[in-house]
Amino acid sequence: MLTDTEIAVGVHYLVHLDEQDLGDFSSCEGLGVEVVLESREEGGNNGFVWQFPTRLKYPNIKLTRPVSKQSADKIVNWVLAAVSGFSRGTGHIEAKTADGQTVATYDLNDVIPVRWTGPSLNADSPKVLTETLEIAHNGFANTGSKY
Repeated sequence: MLTDTEIAVGVHYLVHLDEQDLGDFSSCEGLGVEVVLESREEGGNNGFVWQFPTRLKYPNIKLTRPVSKQSADKIVNWVLAAVSGFSRGTGHIEAKTADGQTVATYDLNDVIPVRWTGPSLNADSPKVLTETLEIAHNGFANTGSKY
């Protein structure tokens, strides 16, 4: 069990979207938030510029993993469902260690698929085939997750 003082290395990420388990991913990029600032200059005061927070901006999240049977069964079907009557859902990402311990969890609001990129099929360069799922979201949910 991890203690508060131990540093854990996350090696895989478990993803749930709309209560659908999309499986494990080996890379997760883009988790973050940016505070957008508005600058105001005060007349007669040349020493500084006021900075006011206006909104929060969330980058898209890119999830990558080796191609598997889960690719067609889960990812592609979820993305294709966006074409017909799709509504924004919730998402949940768990960062886990090699032995399966959860390091951190991230609950996301209003998740929608942006892009799915399948493997590059090229017989000249044999390597692990990977897929990437890019999702957009509108912020982090409350910490009380049901997963």
